[in-house]
Amino acid sequence: MADIADYFRGFAVTFRKLFEDRVTGEYRGGRAKEGQPDDKRPKPERLHGRHVLNRYEDGMEKCIGCELCAGVCPANCIYVRGADNDPENPTSPGERFGFVYEINYLRCIHCDLCVEACPTQAITESKLFEFSFTNRSDAIYTKDELVVGDDGKPQQMPWEDWRDGEDQLTSGWMRATSSAGDHRYEGVVHWAGELGYGVRAPELGQSAEVASAPADGGEVE
Repeated sequence: MADIADYFRGFAVTFRKLFEDRVTGEYRGGRAKEGQPDDKRPKPERLHGRHVLNRYEDGMEKCIGCELCAGVCPANCIYVRGADNDPENPTSPGERFGFVYEINYLRCIHCDLCVEACPTQAITESKLFEFSFTNRSDAIYTKDELVVGDDGKPQQMPWEDWRDGEDQLTSGWMRATSSAGDHRYEGVVHWAGELGYGVRAPELGQSAEVASAPADGGEVE
């Protein structure tokens, strides 16, 4: 009898919850239909989502095929193979470029270590976090899918739910912490421009006081 009473007490708790105020918002997933509200909340600036491979403002790819991102990845989800540039028609400004680039999102934990390791700021993470894969092969993104388009915007796959602003502020915090940046230069532009976006604004507010970078490139006091 005690077991039956416990069951009823459990159901009573569940039933009472049906009439209490909800602390979470409704989320349907997928694209909002016409006439329905969009339930996705604004995303924080440092949200880690789907990666993109960037281009310089002249259209050249930033990836040089150095494989540092693959080497630092704790989930072993990145595969890169570099190749020598064609002197007559180079893909990147360096001697090499990323000939093969794959990310397995069945393994990726979105730690952003690949972004910090990249010496050319080639790889960043967008704010897109919703993937609706229908098969395993869709979860393995190739270079053709990761490299931004001719307008510099991320390519949108049929199974992705992109919303406005999800390509903005991509990994802005890494600009000061990556190998291409320096924490002492907070608030100071210290990176290359991107196709379609120009030079992205730096992220502010990481410390109480913002140091000023010297004009002559010397040490920051």
